[in-house]
This record gives sequence, C-alpha cells and structure tokens, in this order.
Amino acid sequence: MALAKEQKDTIIKEYKVHESDTGSPEVQIALISKRLNSLTTHFQIHKKDHHSRRGLLKLVGQRRRLLSYLKTTDKDRYEKIIKKLGLRK
Repeated sequence: MALAKEQKDTIIKEYKVHESDTGSPEVQIALISKRLNSLTTHFQIHKKDHHSRRGLLKLVGQRRRLLSYLKTTDKDRYEKIIKKLGLRK
C-alpha cells in the first residue's frame, strides 16, 4: 500500500518546514497518516487480512512515537500538526 509519487510529493509540499525538507517529523507523520487512512479503507473490504493488519499496527506505533518526540521537543509544532491532520480532539 505504498503511496504514489505524486501523492507523496503533494503531502511533502504541504507539510514541509523548510525548502528542502523531506524528513521532518511533520512530513513523516503526514505520510504515515495518509498510509493509515488507505489501509483502513483496505480493511473494510478485506477483513481477514491479518498480515497487513500487523503493518498497520506498526505504522500506528511509529506515528505515536514521532508525535511524542515532537511533543517533547516543540509543543507548538506538535499542536499545529495535530490540528492540521485532525488527529486528536
């Protein structure tokens, strides 16, 4: 369930912090969130795909770790990305 190059480029352009940014926590969180959204629609069709479900759980954990890192280092950037992606209430 990899993202197409065009989708990835648009997400990077939207969430980048500086001009040549591809690996900031904001970009990584946005890319993982997009993959998680596509996987959840995949699981609505393929309910018994347990191998991909493991990958989904790994992605959720990775996004959680990135969010906690961002929360401890820069609270403003954390709140901005949470609000922009609509992750928490």
